[in-house]
Amino acid sequence: MARSHLTLAALATSAVAGLDVAHARAHSQRAQGRYDSALLVGRDGRQLIIRVPRSQSAETEQSADLVALRALTVGNRSRLPFDVPQFVGQAPVAGTRAIVYELLPGDSFDTAALTGHDGVAGSIGRSIAAIHSLPTAFVGAAGLPQQNASECRADAIDVIDRASDTGYLPAAILRRWEQATDDDALWQFAPTVIHGSLSDESFLITDDAVSGILGWAGLGVGDPARDLHWLAARGSAAEVALSAYSTARQGSDPRITQRAMLYAEMELARWLLHGTATRNQTIVDDAVTMLDGLVENVHSQTMHPLSPDAGPVLDVSAVESMLKSTPRGAPRPGNGSAMHTDAYDMSEFRNEFHDSDSHETAFQNTGAIDTGATDTGASDTGSSDTGSTDQRTLFDASEPATGPVDTGPATPDQAATRSSSE
Repeated sequence: MARSHLTLAALATSAVAGLDVAHARAHSQRAQGRYDSALLVGRDGRQLIIRVPRSQSAETEQSADLVALRALTVGNRSRLPFDVPQFVGQAPVAGTRAIVYELLPGDSFDTAALTGHDGVAGSIGRSIAAIHSLPTAFVGAAGLPQQNASECRADAIDVIDRASDTGYLPAAILRRWEQATDDDALWQFAPTVIHGSLSDESFLITDDAVSGILGWAGLGVGDPARDLHWLAARGSAAEVALSAYSTARQGSDPRITQRAMLYAEMELARWLLHGTATRNQTIVDDAVTMLDGLVENVHSQTMHPLSPDAGPVLDVSAVESMLKSTPRGAPRPGNGSAMHTDAYDMSEFRNEFHDSDSHETAFQNTGAIDTGATDTGASDTGSSDTGSTDQRTLFDASEPATGPVDTGPATPDQAATRSSSE
């Protein structure tokens, strides 16, 4: 049963010393989210978000968020051109804990809007580059996941092999992906610090620039392409962001876009694996349909090869069209904005696609599309935070995505659309 905003306000006063709540309201209009969440306004004007996990997976994700935020010390944050959520306090409740964060200012937009504005798109590229430029030493010191290039490649091969074992993966796609993973040059990159679960919902925008990034549960060291595949999947629409990223990183990873596109295509495999693991034939059929569409596009397109022998990449508009047609209903593995919203449950994907040392990148890192309108301030009734995204940061999206999962995001920003409230 969802906790009311009044109950959450009372919990917040015990979690934050001296907090005097003047106003509280439910974080979102939709119910059945992964967290009970509320926006709180103190008498001093301070704005806070309180969240209480409603499942073990949400609790695990929230714990990962806290570890990551603590690892992002003042020194690390000073290297970033945007704000990171600030942990304020916690209080025990019913076998779990309520966590309170400062509400970051800014507005949330879907991927099309983010990439359609040159100023915003450029800021996104530079912001991601700043994350990837952080020194890696603090990640190991904090006990966060670390992967070298060889391990990232092995993870991709594992997903491909498991998808092939289902008997549903078209031979043409298997051959294409195997050629990409066999291409040594594609996997010659220096691992960097990665956010691990970026999507459109991760970004808060103020004055046409990134003002905050949410959902750090996937923080670690790994393939920087994981943070870009939700952009790369948009093709020419994301050129400004990708160009800004490349300029900031001084072109240090010339094959990063091709790996990002490989990860985007492989989201179809992850979707298939999710369907077979949960014995959900509807999801399996959906994945098979999209894989068949991918085969057609691979044969018809001539641009963006994954490797010299792997053939063209899936046409962006076709991928988005297939993903948009996917029925909602399955849990989403991770949402790039875990701090402020939580509409989807990624636990099933996490269990299927990640081990304890891997990070969620599946549907979350794919730049989820706008999943619904957020609370516009009208509702003061208790409801669960569902992580819906809108133009108002007051109820901006975040989940973490929805926590660390080796999902390598998801096909274009639409892959995340397949998810639904827990």
